[in-house]
Amino acid sequence: MYVDDIVFIGNDTHGIDELKQFLQQHFQTKDLGTLKYFLGIEVAQSKWEISLSQRKYVLDMLDETGLLGSKPVETPMDPNVKMTDSQGEPLEDPTRYQRLVGS
Repeated sequence: MYVDDIVFIGNDTHGIDELKQFLQQHFQTKDLGTLKYFLGIEVAQSKWEISLSQRKYVLDMLDETGLLGSKPVETPMDPNVKMTDSQGEPLEDPTRYQRLVGS
């Protein structure tokens, strides 16, 4: 199974409708309507503008890591620290860390 998302943007509504119709004839598709959220980006539209925000994405990430109530700092870590694989203890389950880094 292959699943992918696509977003059409433009001011030619007739052309977009034709393209969607063409794709529906050749592939199994579903039109989800007006874009609200895509790949971690919230989308708000008005007649004159489109506003993009990652506020929800960041709040979800902070909540998942238990840092939602943390206060911001200018530099959270000394940028000159050199870390090696012989320092510290290996994580018991690295998947949570890997998911956060991948975010």
